[in-house]
Amino acid sequence: MHPLSISTPTPACRNNVLGNHDYRGNVEAQLSPILREMDPRWLCMRSFIVSTEFTEFFLVDTTPFVDEYFTQPKNSTYDWKGVLPREDYLSNLLKDLDSALRDSSAKWKIVVGHHTIKSAGQHGVTKELEEHLLPILLANNVDMYMNGHDHCLEHITIANNGSQTQFLTSGGGSKAWRGDIQKWNPEELKLYYDGQGFMSLQMTPTNADIVFYDVFGNVLHKWSISKDLDAAI
Repeated sequence: MHPLSISTPTPACRNNVLGNHDYRGNVEAQLSPILREMDPRWLCMRSFIVSTEFTEFFLVDTTPFVDEYFTQPKNSTYDWKGVLPREDYLSNLLKDLDSALRDSSAKWKIVVGHHTIKSAGQHGVTKELEEHLLPILLANNVDMYMNGHDHCLEHITIANNGSQTQFLTSGGGSKAWRGDIQKWNPEELKLYYDGQGFMSLQMTPTNADIVFYDVFGNVLHKWSISKDLDAAI
């Protein structure tokens, strides 16, 4: 069992969660505390929480959810030490996440994982996460889910019990300009950019400003969210 650990962020802390390519190497080496001794700004764990004054980030290990990596690994070799038996690992992770989200009094709740839940990109919707992770996010009124995996910049908005959940993909670091885009409801798909770029997020207790940029720093898309100061109290 790997419960959600609590992390207190340090200035310019680099918080990392494992992706599918990380599981193709020595996972324990990447999780080693020796790396943090070398650079205290580095933090990588399987699943953990970063708490700030008014926001909590719940970083989730999404790779073990994907059936294909177990049933059709092709030419890849995955390091599943610490994950097997898989059913127990995933069950504990989902229970821990649901409990942590329910107990959270943060004004903003943001879940971060490597894999997409909602995406019009090459990898598209991750069915396993849509089935097992998404209901927990919606039930706990999570404000945003952030991911990489698809090599694009993307913003999808899903209605949820009178509010909205934002699905934000920032994977435009490589393999750009593939031309891979799937059909999606235009009312939900606020941005799809196939090129390179990055995303920024600025937050206060009452406002969140999301901005997507291209590789030259030009603004591609802006989105602002507001909530009452006592919304999460």
